[in-house]
Amino acid sequence: MQTVNRMKRSVCLVALVIAAGWTAFAADEPDGLKLPAGFHAAVVADGLGPIRHIAVRDNGDLYISTPKDQQGNGKGAGIIALRLDASHKAVDIQHFGSIDGGTGIAVYKGALYATSPAGIYRFAFSGNGLVPANDPDVIVKGTPTEHPGFNRANRPIAFDGSGHVFLAIEAPSNLCVDPNAKPGTPPVGPKPCPDLDGRAGIWRFSADKIGQTFPNDGEQWATGIRDMTALAWSPADGNLYGVMHGTDSLSRLWPGVISAQDEDHIADEVHRVTKGTDFGWPYTYFDGARSARVVSPEYGGDGKTVATGSYSTPGLTFHSRRAAPVDMLFYGGSSFPASYRQGAFNVLHGTANRTGYNVMFVPFNKSGRAGDPTVFADGFAAFDQSTPPRAKYRPMGVAVGPDGSLYITDSQVGRVWRIAYDGKS
Repeated sequence: MQTVNRMKRSVCLVALVIAAGWTAFAADEPDGLKLPAGFHAAVVADGLGPIRHIAVRDNGDLYISTPKDQQGNGKGAGIIALRLDASHKAVDIQHFGSIDGGTGIAVYKGALYATSPAGIYRFAFSGNGLVPANDPDVIVKGTPTEHPGFNRANRPIAFDGSGHVFLAIEAPSNLCVDPNAKPGTPPVGPKPCPDLDGRAGIWRFSADKIGQTFPNDGEQWATGIRDMTALAWSPADGNLYGVMHGTDSLSRLWPGVISAQDEDHIADEVHRVTKGTDFGWPYTYFDGARSARVVSPEYGGDGKTVATGSYSTPGLTFHSRRAAPVDMLFYGGSSFPASYRQGAFNVLHGTANRTGYNVMFVPFNKSGRAGDPTVFADGFAAFDQSTPPRAKYRPMGVAVGPDGSLYITDSQVGRVWRIAYDGKS
């Protein structure tokens, strides 16, 4: 039976930023970052390239994933390892392995797990060595990698408290389209959508067993996912959470049905994920302005008709011209004020219309209900005067260090910041 998430919060980002007013934020931070009073930023490393997500070992070493090699020559950057000195500056930076492009990276039971489009891998360390001494174990193999005209490879992972790893597999396309539809006509969606078979979902595997094959050795946990880069486990309420990017281009394909303003309110959705959760793609999308799940136009929707079925309701949405949420982390440290405990940081990568480009904080209570989001860190973009304007930095990944500090990565030039709390303005 589908479990419906009854948390109900939505974020209109433009209004939220204006309302914040920045008056409670500290000044004179590096790169002009804006942080709440008592928090301070320091640059850990720079010039690492278009990096993605980040994980931290118990000894404080940092590990960063890299994007898919765009030249197709199989020579990506692999994983980047950083060792910091006592002042939290990177003094040893090394690249290792050939695993890139999979988004997912995490430390579990002292080992480093990373994903590529083809599967999940586990690196073991020898003592305090910065990089693994041996090739990785293959934990899961055989995940789908090829589809005509498809170039995404978002494969986030998360671990529960009982020995399992969750893996999200994106859909192969923005829309599920009947290949036999007449050229030049609006797309028609087949039902059932064949892309839901072995893709567009979340699967659960053993975190320790070597050589598992996708999907037979896993258990499907969720379906109906278009694209996802953020997957997180909440120890406080013992549930999995995921953030799905909503459908694009509906106003271009159906201008008489979906206006540009309507498309601005197609939500990126945060869900609590239990076994059987259906996110609703491709048959539906969530309208953040109406707070309703509606039927997609390729399945006969008119932009208003509410969808029926056992679809999950998001507990939180990011809409108002979208914001590209790319990472989610439940804060498990103890150095931040008590109000941050059990809550989640959501990283908004930002889009061409300049929405996002910040890190939001969302409080959660013990039952998993979301409170009102607030801006935690901003000022990354500092747009230049080019056409179109280019953001100087774009936040991408977030992780908590063993001392409770927060690390944030930038995907533009590869800068890494450490955010710490000392209570001083």
